[in-house]
Amino acid sequence: MEAVVIGGGVAGAASAVALRRIGLDVTVYEAYPDPAGPVGAFLSLAVNGLRALESLGCLDAVRAAGFEVDRQRMWSGRGKRLGDVPRGRTADDPLRSVTLMRADLVAALRAEAVRLGARIVVGERLAEPEPGSGQGPTDGVVAGPADEAVAGADLVIGADGLRSTVRRMLDPAGPRPAYAGLYGVAGISRAVPEAGPGRTFNMTFGRRGAFAHLPAPDGTVWWSAQLADPVAPAEVKLDAEELAELFATEPVPRRILGATERIDAATLFHVLPPVPRRQDGRCVLVGDAAHPVGAGQGASMALEDAVALALALRAAPDLPAALAAFDRERSGRAGKLARAATANRDAKTAGPLASLVRNAVMPLVFTRMYTRSTDWLYEYRPGALP
Repeated sequence: MEAVVIGGGVAGAASAVALRRIGLDVTVYEAYPDPAGPVGAFLSLAVNGLRALESLGCLDAVRAAGFEVDRQRMWSGRGKRLGDVPRGRTADDPLRSVTLMRADLVAALRAEAVRLGARIVVGERLAEPEPGSGQGPTDGVVAGPADEAVAGADLVIGADGLRSTVRRMLDPAGPRPAYAGLYGVAGISRAVPEAGPGRTFNMTFGRRGAFAHLPAPDGTVWWSAQLADPVAPAEVKLDAEELAELFATEPVPRRILGATERIDAATLFHVLPPVPRRQDGRCVLVGDAAHPVGAGQGASMALEDAVALALALRAAPDLPAALAAFDRERSGRAGKLARAATANRDAKTAGPLASLVRNAVMPLVFTRMYTRSTDWLYEYRPGALP
């Protein structure tokens, strides 16, 4: 069977690895000149994502590219501890969450895909579907190699992210991304004492938004500022001094931002309503193209998708049955996580009164509620691939 993967990021590269492991011929088409290039900042992988990497045969390489994080601590803007829980795992799990640069995760997955015999074509994208048809290129656009490959492939995997062209081909009237009321900036600072101990992920709920930081083994501090704004800014272009002013009432974020060495990424966050059509018997969506879940689980869910898709293809009697089985299995889990992500996002955009309630209630309930609300997520076992 010949498979074409559209998108060479985490979801696409992981899908290429998984499909090669079950013997499919795989070609990946990626719009960026270098799918493992400096696109995005850092990300974290919880243990469910790490177990998917283990199934793909990439766990050791990814661990070597990042560092383990043991604890997650939640803070009010004034430095009151609101919660302290295991990071991305159950309390008794021997695995530890791993944080690394997105580019390094993609590079590890791509290297394994190529080693297994996948072909990766960069600098190629699908033509936009013709308005109203959902099929083929836009009028006046000459179909390129990716379009020709899609037309002739047995299986097409849409791993092309939030603004997926494959999703629009499947359902031209389907949902479109909308601004989520948050925008983010991520960067790296030199070491400051206020950052706290290593192997700890910290989330501070500030007046203007949330600020995540974690000390890295090399002495730097990796950080991400997520700022609430009901109106999407035309451009996210803030320097470290401007960010520090936005967190002027939060001492720890302000101190870390004041020590900034570089800014890696700036982005608007978007939400996508549930996608009603995720496969049609030949094409299937994975990762953010199907379910942009957020809550720090985007990469992990994409890795899970890749393994689940390969196992469904291996087990089912034909391609339509395999894609239908894959869709049934993944839709419930992704939907449940999307609901949890909405609550997570609401906490970051809370107004002054809601923030006061949150800061009063979280120390009483968060640590006790954490296990009950996350064990279903972290206890997932994706299954073994050949």
